[in-house]
Amino acid sequence: MNKTALAKLDLTKEPAFGPWLSQASILVIDDEPGMRNFLVKILKPRCRNVVEASNTEEASKILDAGHFDVVILDNIMPGKNGVDWLREQRKVGFFADAILITAFADLETAIRALQAGAVDFVLKPFRSNQILNAVARCIDRMRLRRDNFLLRHELESNSKENGRRDRLLGNSKSIKTIRETLHRIAPLPSTVLITGESGTGKEVAARTLHSSSDRADKAFVSVNCVTIPADILENELFGHIKGAHEEEDDDDQRSDGLFLHASGGTLFLDEVADLPFDVQGALLRVIEDNKIRPVGSKREVPIDVRFIFAANTDLLAAVEAGRFRADLFYRINTLQIEMPPLRDHIEDVQELADIFMQEISFELGATPLKISSAIRRGFLRYDWPGNVRELRNLIERSLILGEFPPEFEGVDEDSSFVIDDTLQSVERQHILRVLEECGGNRAEAARRLGVSRKTIDRKCAMWND
Repeated sequence: MNKTALAKLDLTKEPAFGPWLSQASILVIDDEPGMRNFLVKILKPRCRNVVEASNTEEASKILDAGHFDVVILDNIMPGKNGVDWLREQRKVGFFADAILITAFADLETAIRALQAGAVDFVLKPFRSNQILNAVARCIDRMRLRRDNFLLRHELESNSKENGRRDRLLGNSKSIKTIRETLHRIAPLPSTVLITGESGTGKEVAARTLHSSSDRADKAFVSVNCVTIPADILENELFGHIKGAHEEEDDDDQRSDGLFLHASGGTLFLDEVADLPFDVQGALLRVIEDNKIRPVGSKREVPIDVRFIFAANTDLLAAVEAGRFRADLFYRINTLQIEMPPLRDHIEDVQELADIFMQEISFELGATPLKISSAIRRGFLRYDWPGNVRELRNLIERSLILGEFPPEFEGVDEDSSFVIDDTLQSVERQHILRVLEECGGNRAEAARRLGVSRKTIDRKCAMWND
């Protein structure tokens, strides 16, 4: 055979069938060895994984052991035909797209195939381009469905800020240490628990961890366990199959859930302490086995997910109080990162304020406000109970109103912070009195007051004591 003829047979010379075909995992089910060989020969050079089965019983065992994107299924086979087998599989938990191939074309078979959950129908004999186009359409549809689901989830989760939450800002020692830790553990598959007060940047740290890992080009799915109602949280996470809920539409074959949509990427579960107790048990099994069982399914589905958890409460105290499973706590506490409150790295506040002013003024189309030295001193003297989130909101609110709040405008170099001056005075007297009782030992005073040593140092510096 000459080179021209060989080139015509070279599968790599044929037109591309979409950018995602090379990542697909395909299961071919046909009782005829010749047809299986033909399909495998067409698909194997183009797809990530191609597995074949000679009958539905063998195919069921293969599906129990692994997940496939597309199943190519012959209809007429000994024992059980393809349509009946497909209908049974949908009921027990079968999430792949199915392409039915048959030599007998009639309207009734086509209708039964669609009702059973087939997404395409290919008549024998067919050419290689026909089956490749059918598989490519399935893959494109799967990715579009996944992208639409994730986009809807992002919008419903108020994640419009996610695009700018992919970097941890600040140059204080504590923030630099956290950045170094995140980059060091990024390549590891271990679960990570991020703790800290609300607004300290736990999701920012999680996104930084994801973007530094080998999963950076895959999905980052953020779930706030508080915002999703408890009665639908399990469905949102695990998905469900048709028939699991009476109220679902007849044409709703399945809902894949966030675990499946995050497969290959990272799943970030925020406020994990608020997970219902029964969901905590199911989550523990997922982490241990890397498999999920959708609601109403009899089959487990393998997943590949990097788990990152976050909590702004003391999980160990929740365990002792019986609100959080001890086994789940010790499983997710493999690597823990504590995000410091803004008051403990107050030296970053001016840099953060400048960055937020630049970013938010651009987004709003507003002229940036000048941050005067008096306002900057006010920023340094404020405790920021809402942490970085409060600072960002303050900048945005000031841009909208065209000025900073009066309590910040009114700070001068020699005055105490104006917000609730009486309270500030009482606080100063109390801290100084405790310091005097401790003989000036700031570490002991901090312990008695239940605050950090850095807070005492900052207060004393502010008061020149």
